[in-house]
Amino acid sequence: MSNDPKLRIIYAGTPDFAIPSLQRLLSHGFRPLAVLTQPDRPAGRGRRLQASPVKQAAKAVNIPVYQPTSLTGLDAAEQISALQPDLLIVVAYGLILPPTILNVPTHGCWNIHASLLPRWRGAAPVQRAIEAGDSETGICIMQMDEGLDTGPVLHRVILPIGENETGGSLHDKLAKAGSNALLSCIEALTRGAPPVPVGQTEQGLSYAPKLLKAEAQISWQEPAQQLERRVRAFNPWPVVWCTINGERTRIWRATHEKRDHDKEPGTVLKANKAGIEVATGKQILRLLELQRPGGKRISTAEYLNARSLPGRLDG
Repeated sequence: MSNDPKLRIIYAGTPDFAIPSLQRLLSHGFRPLAVLTQPDRPAGRGRRLQASPVKQAAKAVNIPVYQPTSLTGLDAAEQISALQPDLLIVVAYGLILPPTILNVPTHGCWNIHASLLPRWRGAAPVQRAIEAGDSETGICIMQMDEGLDTGPVLHRVILPIGENETGGSLHDKLAKAGSNALLSCIEALTRGAPPVPVGQTEQGLSYAPKLLKAEAQISWQEPAQQLERRVRAFNPWPVVWCTINGERTRIWRATHEKRDHDKEPGTVLKANKAGIEVATGKQILRLLELQRPGGKRISTAEYLNARSLPGRLDG
């Protein structure tokens, strides 16, 4: 279906996750009037200001870009009101929308959220679902209100979480699913049959707090199953790490070995080309892919070819 030229859309997003939905809109003729994205941030070793992925994508197709530091002031509300939007689409934008913004668009504000609400409201639903051992997750198109991911759901899509799923692989699947779900809802809106909002219940409610670098430091006292999930969830960021021979060593891949042991957590039980087996608080974690400081990701077999291991690994 081609775009209804009367549908006036503003798109608010910042990271890579928001790119597929923006591209999907453009490819189907739904060109936003403007894009909202976070201000440029210092990045890289030189700490130079870098535009967000969404800003770069918008600039490439000459969509006007707005980068307010906050949406709570009158200036932001006046800017958005002046565009007379019918719909404001929010995808991992990163700023809170106050009532002065939520009430501007004719059809309100829609959010693409990467979980099956009310499970995993909050900042890091993709990684927290893997870390918790969930068997499925999904996408919700939500009508935004003043709460934290509390608005009614317009559309939901369920996706399985694979046994070897990482934060990165699930991120990409959900970003694509979100773009499809958004297009479906917008096309329904242009047909005059908008999706029906369904209020969230409190049953199954959980929160997904923002990922912190401090969480990535391994604690061998935890069960191997939990550690293996965290290794997958925190790949590609912030990446679980431990200390080996005094070096902060990243763990990119690991498996949970369902075998018991009688050693202190952190003890190296076996090290060969099949991996490095480490005792944990319950059962064994086999390390498969590591990264030394300043080095590249390598298999544990390659790692062992160049250096020896201590009898015990630190957190």
